[in-house]
Amino acid sequence: MQERYLEQVIRNFDKAALLTNYEPGLLERIKKCQTVITFNFPIRRDDNSVANISAWIVQHSTHKKPTKGGINKRWDVDEDEVQALSASMSFKCALVDVPFGGSKGTIRVEPRNWSIHEIERMVRRYTHELIKRNLIGPDENVPGQDYGTSDQDMGWIADTYGQEASDKRDAAACV
Repeated sequence: MQERYLEQVIRNFDKAALLTNYEPGLLERIKKCQTVITFNFPIRRDDNSVANISAWIVQHSTHKKPTKGGINKRWDVDEDEVQALSASMSFKCALVDVPFGGSKGTIRVEPRNWSIHEIERMVRRYTHELIKRNLIGPDENVPGQDYGTSDQDMGWIADTYGQEASDKRDAAACV
């Protein structure tokens, strides 16, 4: 059986942890994701049908804030992979001592099968879901581009955040 990506990340973490002097309880805490949220939402398609979209947001570590990590749009993703990518971002930030925790967001779709208008509705709804859970903002979580996302997606996220967030001062800094 093939090892899952999250198992690979944890195995590599455990190997590296043996080379440190940190207490085991702390190391155990560091390798687990703090926040894992799965949500589903409907999107009206251009043909007036409704599609249900699955999405995730994972904050691996909020020891330093904001968290950062990409948002991607991919069909072949699952929660395990989103957690692994989030953990990897935390470890990368820690290794180079940048003041961010790691996060990752994913919208589970095949972008080629959607019109630009449908994608916009989807990205704005995803952002709305993050806002209502307080999982986006310059002091909380700052997503960036990743596989399947573009400058346009980041613009829709910033615009939606600016329209809906309670603190609009730094709306552009939410991405």
